[in-house]
Amino acid sequence: MSLLLLGRWSDAERDRWLSLLQAELPDEQWLLAPPSSPAEAAAVEAAIVANPAPGGLAGLPNLRLIQSLWAGVERLLQDVTLPVNVPLARMVDPAMNEAMAQTALWAVLSLQRGFFDVQAQQLRCEWQQPAQPRAAEWRVLLLGMGELGGRVAQSLAAQGYAVSGWSRRPAQVGGVRSLHGDEGLAQGLAQADVVINLLPLTAQTRHFLDASRIKAMKPGASLVNLARGAHLVEADLLAALDSGHLRRAVLDVFEQEPLPVEHVFWRQPQVTVLPHCAAQTDPRSAAAVVAANLQALRSGTALQHLVRREQGY
Repeated sequence: MSLLLLGRWSDAERDRWLSLLQAELPDEQWLLAPPSSPAEAAAVEAAIVANPAPGGLAGLPNLRLIQSLWAGVERLLQDVTLPVNVPLARMVDPAMNEAMAQTALWAVLSLQRGFFDVQAQQLRCEWQQPAQPRAAEWRVLLLGMGELGGRVAQSLAAQGYAVSGWSRRPAQVGGVRSLHGDEGLAQGLAQADVVINLLPLTAQTRHFLDASRIKAMKPGASLVNLARGAHLVEADLLAALDSGHLRRAVLDVFEQEPLPVEHVFWRQPQVTVLPHCAAQTDPRSAAAVVAANLQALRSGTALQHLVRREQGY
């Protein structure tokens, strides 16, 4: 049997992944392109993928696992040829979760201490010290309380911030106030000084951050989007910034990436643009996650981080 490694990447990226995966799984046979014969297709037991082209996983009769190298699986689920009865696992990378927690902490701290405004002052040669509120005086709302959201929430709470986490259903994380449902969302948005989006992208969460929810945010609050660009209605955010309802936005993800040079976000003084770098899968730790799931598959033990396809994550 063999493993199929397939993705949309450069040869250098593919080779790096292959080297690390081979170190974790030294006795495996690897296929680096869609099978070219029925015999090759029949030999594929598991596919390790990074958003492969649609159709790349069709026609594999003995496929037993699809392991994504990315945390988000929305592109995979959009492939109508994706085998429906094969378990699909998403990547939960401890190093990526830690990097996301660091980025969220940097964004919240910079907003709390007024450092983005200080940066703008430098361009005007102004010397003006900002106010210094305490962390405990700042309320932070996390949208999405999965493993990633929970790690970010704990990191912020450990620094003294008043952290709430919202999800569709109750989610208990130590030191974090749990909100859920429509009523909890309205309450959290109205109270938070900073709203951080870490929701998965599904049909229900696409354009989740629209005019109505932005309007429900506390006047003068800031928005941090670290999840997917399609969560946000960009025109509605710009209107809220222009009107003064929101103070600032820190955006790592966009509807179109790379962000076009003509996009207004580049020149909007209240928007901080990050080039989708808040947290990336680290191949060094992710290879071990893949190996553990392959070993579970072979031993018949429970697979980890399985996607609930009906929910989209």
